[in-house]
Amino acid sequence: MIVLFSFSSQNIYAQAAGGSITYEEIYDAPYDVNKLFVHFQPMYADMHVSNVTAGLGMEVNYYMADKFDFRAHARTAYARVTDFERNIASQITEQQNRPNIYNYFEVGATYHIKDYEDDTESKVILYSTRFKGNKWASRVPDHIIVPSKVRKIMGARLGAFSFNSSTNLVRAIEAQGQELVLQTEAGQPLPEGQSVSGNVQVHGLYLGASMTWIKNFAIKPDKGYGTLVNDLIFNTYFDIMIAPSVNIDDVFFGNMAYSTQEIKTNIMGVRAGMDGKFNREFGWGYGAEMGYRPGVTGRGFFMMFKVSLPVYSTNLDHRKEAFGK
Repeated sequence: MIVLFSFSSQNIYAQAAGGSITYEEIYDAPYDVNKLFVHFQPMYADMHVSNVTAGLGMEVNYYMADKFDFRAHARTAYARVTDFERNIASQITEQQNRPNIYNYFEVGATYHIKDYEDDTESKVILYSTRFKGNKWASRVPDHIIVPSKVRKIMGARLGAFSFNSSTNLVRAIEAQGQELVLQTEAGQPLPEGQSVSGNVQVHGLYLGASMTWIKNFAIKPDKGYGTLVNDLIFNTYFDIMIAPSVNIDDVFFGNMAYSTQEIKTNIMGVRAGMDGKFNREFGWGYGAEMGYRPGVTGRGFFMMFKVSLPVYSTNLDHRKEAFGK
């Protein structure tokens, strides 16, 4: 994205630890943000009571006409050893089920109920190229407080999610306060002492609310400091999760099928989360969630963290200026 901004013709003063600093405002435009963001996520950690995984993912965000933003996300475990319950299930040689690979998919949209601009003050760290390496690391960074604009978006969220996973059914049944109830159609129970893993598939919807803060400004201080930028897009959200489809595959031992229909499932869940990224062509991002997922009853609590690096973004405007002769 190439956008031309004019420098403020007026000197502005900000209070710093060592006195006042004069700076020029280059731009302050929280509505002038890129439309498309593509995240490569080389690392996530998902600590779900049903299964603990670590892996990688992809995410895409698209902002449309200051009215909607859309999001699609997918992630999977690096390998069997970072898919904890799948790794355990693969070592149960008596069981004939092939354990599920952990996969998570999500797609959704946010409608901007209220999208407005407000005045605020922002803390800006003063960085100079004079301080490099150990010299910069040994300093307590100076900062200034500058007046700026912030864009605030109150949104309504709606989307769909789906995930597949392996889980330990013995622990699931114990968490529900039951005896081992797996049995064939003829009523033959599973022999005692077996370690049993099950495949779970969950498909559902989420409905929630979000609050987003966007800053997009740059200043040029005097006294040898470089151009300083604050272009953070920070989002928080809360969702109710509803999964009409929660399936646990029957378990196979010795060519016999043992029904899992007596294991209780839960179709409701909740989550709260946050994520951040930067309005630049190449940047990075982060995110975290915590809550209770639909799935096997008593096994829904989770915490998830992810890092996006790099994040590529563009405003999708490929027009060029033309001048008449």
